[in-house]
Amino acid sequence: MRHALLPLLLAAALLGGCSTPDPVPAPTPAGGAAALPGPVPADLVLRPAPGTAPAAPAFTGALTDGTPFAAAELWAQRPVVLTFFSSWCTTCASRQAALSELARSYRDRVVFVGVVGTDQADEVQDYLRAHRVEYPVVLDDQQTIWRSYAVREPPAVVLVAKGGALLRGWPGGLDAPTLDQRLRELVLAGQP
Repeated sequence: MRHALLPLLLAAALLGGCSTPDPVPAPTPAGGAAALPGPVPADLVLRPAPGTAPAAPAFTGALTDGTPFAAAELWAQRPVVLTFFSSWCTTCASRQAALSELARSYRDRVVFVGVVGTDQADEVQDYLRAHRVEYPVVLDDQQTIWRSYAVREPPAVVLVAKGGALLRGWPGGLDAPTLDQRLRELVLAGQP
């Protein structure tokens, strides 16, 4: 009799102890609120923007995770580099890893913000993860931000000074070493 109960007890223990596993949470979208900058470093020293520089077109939108975004809130405190790209742009992809590294080196002093045009959300996420993009990315499905900056096709880079003065734009983008040099010339003073 004891031997007959043993299989039943084992089955009951296995069935009673089994529960459905907790669902694995979806990964946090790259380019969302978690990528927004921290406080402005106390030792940040900036060159004054030329008085003749026009105002950069202010814009609002949503980051990749749906978080509301207002560009003017960022450039009120520090310079901003806008990078216009698409996941299908081969030139963007070839330069992105170096731009991502440059953005990490300037973390919190100069904020990089990606502006992605008409694209598929999953392809944008694949692109951001593949190229280790750790800065905020605004979705511009209707390309209204692109049009306000006269961007016709990716890549393009725009440099906005603290306070919102439009310092320079580069249709066709530029490589990370050149952008680094321009940041030191146009924006940063007394930085190594």
